[in-house]
Amino acid sequence: MSAKEKPMLVLHRRVLLASVTGLAAAGLLRAAPVAMAADAVPFTLPPLPYAADANEPHIDAQTMLLHHDKHHAAYVTNLNKALAEYPQVAALGLTGMFAKLGELPEGVRTAVRNQGGGHANHSMFWTIMGGKGGSPSGDLAAAIDRDLGGLPALQAAFNKMGLGVFGSGWVFVTVSREGKLALVAKPNQDTPVSDGGRVLMGNDVWEHAYYLKYQNRRADYLAAWWNVLDWSRIAARYDAAKAGTLDV
Repeated sequence: MSAKEKPMLVLHRRVLLASVTGLAAAGLLRAAPVAMAADAVPFTLPPLPYAADANEPHIDAQTMLLHHDKHHAAYVTNLNKALAEYPQVAALGLTGMFAKLGELPEGVRTAVRNQGGGHANHSMFWTIMGGKGGSPSGDLAAAIDRDLGGLPALQAAFNKMGLGVFGSGWVFVTVSREGKLALVAKPNQDTPVSDGGRVLMGNDVWEHAYYLKYQNRRADYLAAWWNVLDWSRIAARYDAAKAGTLDV
């Protein structure tokens, strides 16, 4: 090696060392491949907060069981598998991972977006149902009137947006820290949390959410879904958003 080449090699080593140090400081460096114990998985499937037939006749029990026990469970299992060698990423939690999605290691980024998104979206989805529909009240009703033109206008715009989702996806009502509401649709299992937003409520328009009962009649499913909402739980999410404590 010539004297001219040696300083350049030292410089390259310094640059490499600095890069590795920076990744470690950010907590995103891939850990040594160590198998994660079965009882130490970072994410678990939350139980349904009501009986599987609680949403009958609008959403049948068989759909609820398949949707929760099979589809949602698969998102959780696949997310944990993907994160087995990335404990630093898993330690961020769902909201933290979505906030840093573009910075995550390439080897796990897609899994967090798809599997983590599926886990986050469904975890929200179960909690806002199990009710008897009706209408919101209090601050939430006032916000819907102010930002979305009232409940009938919200339902019409929401259902239209749901019908407009090509293929699989979700329709959401997002909520800001100030309590402002907005409508947004996302493809696949994408979530507004990745954009820095928070979800007040949302409906799953993947076919697995409705096909056993409604077949290809997505419009009928969207219309029926309003009859199973629990507005008290949605109001609690609204209050949490304004308090800065709403997660996914």
